Amino acid sequence: MNRSILILYTGGTIGMKADPETGILSPFKFDQIEEEVPELKKFNVSLSTLTFSPPIDSSNVTPELWCRIAHVIKENYDSYDGFVVLHGTDTMSYSAAALSFMTQNLDKPIIFTGSQIPIGVLRTDGKENLIGAIEIAAARHNGRPAVPEVCIFFQDKLFRGNRTHKHSAEQFNAFRSDNYPPLAEAGIDIHYHHQFIRKRDTFMPPLQYFHRVGHPGRRH
Repeated sequence: MNRSILILYTGGTIGMKADPETGILSPFKFDQIEEEVPELKKFNVSLSTLTFSPPIDSSNVTPELWCRIAHVIKENYDSYDGFVVLHGTDTMSYSAAALSFMTQNLDKPIIFTGSQIPIGVLRTDGKENLIGAIEIAAARHNGRPAVPEVCIFFQDKLFRGNRTHKHSAEQFNAFRSDNYPPLAEAGIDIHYHHQFIRKRDTFMPPLQYFHRVGHPGRRH
């Protein structure tokens, strides 16, 4: 059976494309993502997209955006096997950390990614980051999601979201995790370090959802 992945474009460089006449960067239509990244057609994965309007620049991210992302995931949690969140790089670590506390005891992946160069520009790192994030979000291990937690995938490495920080505005390997090892590394294949990946507490229901940071949300 095909895995189903929901891609949330919140904003950031990865979703930008230059106008062929003016050269001005503007967000492209993510419902046409397979036309922009035709490699995705080779995946045995069903992709859906949701674009935040207007897209949020990384410097303008607030706790309200964290709540919005968490709410969208909660509302769609039962309909998809995993989630990919496209986000500006400057505040991606903050958003990933917040989501890790707002959506606890996950049994599905939430993978953040972005890029240093727009996806429609030559030499972009966006395609590889997006492809890797989708592959990880759809991956299985022993019949279960391989990485049931909030993570950042960037430049061939998968990090726990709340252990990650951006260390470079110029290098493709812009993120690192100094105090926790990578959860996976992508080469010819994606190698998962299962001993470092969080396991869901089976004595609790999945997706303990908090609508505000530090305050339990009302269940619907």
